[in-house]
Amino acid sequence: MLYLTRKIGESIIINNNIELTVVEVRGKTVKLGFQFPKEAVILRKELHQKIMEQNIAAANAGADELSDLEFTVDIGAKDQDDGAKR
Repeated sequence: MLYLTRKIGESIIINNNIELTVVEVRGKTVKLGFQFPKEAVILRKELHQKIMEQNIAAANAGADELSDLEFTVDIGAKDQDDGAKR
């Protein structure tokens, strides 16, 4: 982890296109300002973790449901449909 010391009004640049500025410090709370491209996604870590957990749960549930399905292919029905389109 990188540690930096910044004062109010001072900034850092990340990946040449994200600027983080210290806006205010009150006790143990720091207010940060960000300038970034519209396509960038910035989330609080706890929100990002919750989304990732939900995505993993949904993916696992989907895999479980798919493994319970039986797939059958009726080739004759496909041939009949193709013949009807001609």
